[in-house]
Amino acid sequence: MASEFVFAPPATVSVPVVGQPARFPVHRIYCVGRNYEDHAKEMGFTGREPPFFFMKPADAAVVVDAGQTGTIAYPTLTKNLHHEIELVVAIGTGGRNIKAADAHKHIFGYAVGLDMTRRDLQNDMKKQGRPWDIGKSFEQSAPIGPIVPVAAAGDAEKAEISLQVNGTDRQRSTVAKLIWNVAETIEHLSAAWELQPGDLIFTGTPEGVAAVVAGDTLVGEVAGLPKLTVKVV
Repeated sequence: MASEFVFAPPATVSVPVVGQPARFPVHRIYCVGRNYEDHAKEMGFTGREPPFFFMKPADAAVVVDAGQTGTIAYPTLTKNLHHEIELVVAIGTGGRNIKAADAHKHIFGYAVGLDMTRRDLQNDMKKQGRPWDIGKSFEQSAPIGPIVPVAAAGDAEKAEISLQVNGTDRQRSTVAKLIWNVAETIEHLSAAWELQPGDLIFTGTPEGVAAVVAGDTLVGEVAGLPKLTVKVV
């Protein structure tokens, strides 16, 4: 007998895969905090601190097809919406207590993502010692472009990463500058959670984070992956 629900369950969030008709279903979205040294410094911190994580709901993803411009609504309650360009790692094989040396066996592919942040609300929560969810985990806070399978992604973990707003550079660095690289991040994450196929890991953002306003167009890029273009409306 088929299950019945009191209302229709939401559709599965999924991301297109370059070169394949099948889509990547999203399970969880993990994010790594302060994972580039110069970004840590601009946020008032220094050095290589132990990695820490926060999460966004799967339906925070705004999926943007290659060559298209996605839209996100300027969120409520904030007057300081920041962009954070990131390499996203898509997990294809789950596991717990994965060693860094084995981590790449669990990666399906890579994509370009944006961790949109209500910075004023996040800062208020920091001052009060409270969770950041209101600053990080709101609707449409995780735009993402198509996933490129590992075999076609080149050396995404050492690629140039950049963000332009209205054609002007805001962020530009290389993924190789991650404080905790992708393999180390997977090791730490999988010690705390059992990773599952469909998990996305937003690996952190380089320096240059700043505010955007309605009408701005953001173009994020990790060399070798499809660009991510998003307009704030």
